[in-house]
Amino acid sequence: MEKRNKLVLIVDDEEDLRDTVEYKFSSSGFQVATAVDGVDALEKLETIKPDLIILDVNMPRMNGIEFYNEIKGSDDKPPYPVLVLTARANMEQLFKDLDVDGFMPKPFDLDALYKEGESIIKKYSGTVMTAAGKEEIRARRICIAENEKAVSDQLAIAFLDAGYVVNTAQSGASLIKRVSLDLPDVVIVKLRLNDISGDVAILKLKRMAIAEGVKFVLYSDRTGDKAEITSQISNKGDLDAFVASNESADLLDAIDGLF
Repeated sequence: MEKRNKLVLIVDDEEDLRDTVEYKFSSSGFQVATAVDGVDALEKLETIKPDLIILDVNMPRMNGIEFYNEIKGSDDKPPYPVLVLTARANMEQLFKDLDVDGFMPKPFDLDALYKEGESIIKKYSGTVMTAAGKEEIRARRICIAENEKAVSDQLAIAFLDAGYVVNTAQSGASLIKRVSLDLPDVVIVKLRLNDISGDVAILKLKRMAIAEGVKFVLYSDRTGDKAEITSQISNKGDLDAFVASNESADLLDAIDGLF
């Protein structure tokens, strides 16, 4: 990821905090723009296209929620990744429902904020450096459907570290919506999702014309029924692989084998 070509927009009415975050990202090689509230940020977006918006919630004139709703598109997602900052930690569920890309309660550790922001930018950048570190190549895109956040985060980090561009979904319905909006190279689906089973979600996706060429991997962490699942599902033509594990190393090995 070429940091000097990546732009971060910081939207916060606290001058000291805004300056501190700006210095952290700019000194690390990113371009940085700032705005004092939502109205100012909307004006900035008329001339810039940020790779990440770091957004405070409590601001005058237009707060973070109002600004977020202003920039959402027809798919209920903004065209830019958004990392939300707020002193009200109990609002985390609200922003999960809004499907923001990151959430960090104030006060926060500056290094932790930087790391989170960098990960989000890397997730959406679509490129990685070659081993020689000289030229950029397109990274494979992967979408992971897992309803347990801790497992989802663990898998996302592992695939990001392996050079993939990662998107996540917490249900079969959200998986189908995400894939239709942002087509990945690989879809990894947990068998036992909360709304529909993973194999049904894959079948629905396979029926979509745009999904031709996408690789589909189903996995399960239920040790008691591994043998039954393997015999019944792994032979289905809808799947490119079945993995009887939710360990990142096992899933990485399976996907590497597909390419």
